[in-house]
Amino acid sequence: MRILVVEDDAVLRGVMLRSLTDAGHRVDAAATVAEAGHFWSIQPFDAVLLDLNLPQDAAPASPMGSGLAVLRAARARGDRTPVLVLTARDRTEERIAGLDAGADDYLGKPFDLAEVEARLRALVRRTQGADDRTRAGGLVLDRRARRFTLQDAPFELPAREFEVLWELMTPPGRVVSKRTLSDKLSGFDDLLGDNALEAFISRLRKKLQGSGAGIRTLRGLGYMLEAGAPGDAPPEAA
Repeated sequence: MRILVVEDDAVLRGVMLRSLTDAGHRVDAAATVAEAGHFWSIQPFDAVLLDLNLPQDAAPASPMGSGLAVLRAARARGDRTPVLVLTARDRTEERIAGLDAGADDYLGKPFDLAEVEARLRALVRRTQGADDRTRAGGLVLDRRARRFTLQDAPFELPAREFEVLWELMTPPGRVVSKRTLSDKLSGFDDLLGDNALEAFISRLRKKLQGSGAGIRTLRGLGYMLEAGAPGDAPPEAA
């Protein structure tokens, strides 16, 4: 998943960043209202982990925590990214305010990092309306276990190829733009160009040969994973 962590405490932010990154996620981090609003407005995320009590830069503080302003702005522009709000365990009014502003779930501090990841996965599954397992030909994605199998055998991939195939499999049969894939795989200081993305697609096509699934290129639109397609690269659509 591509996750935005919004937390002003540098130590906690660093711990969450390392934990989620070690779990295989692409993570961006923000510490202020301005950073959070900027990142969230220019980059699509699978989930947002949001602390409500953020420094407001030069703006006056909100009595309920300035993270609410970031959340409300996202919802106002129609952004439905799943949001897990972090609150002080004894601040019931914070939890209510976050949920009323459009948060999908909340977790009180202190929290267990394993629970954070589990809740984020559950939110994304619920938002996508997806089952834990998705199949395309002989290729199966188990979201809960975060693994692929091919013809009932483990299908191991390097991290970025894994993320490309994950995006194409959620669900298979939908068109995924080059921009979407590049954004998923790029950090703000690590942009992924078209040539690099095409190289990942090419390697995946070769690895999927004989699987009963293939990646089709749709000119001007992006890529689509098709069940029942030949394992080698299908012809490009006109």
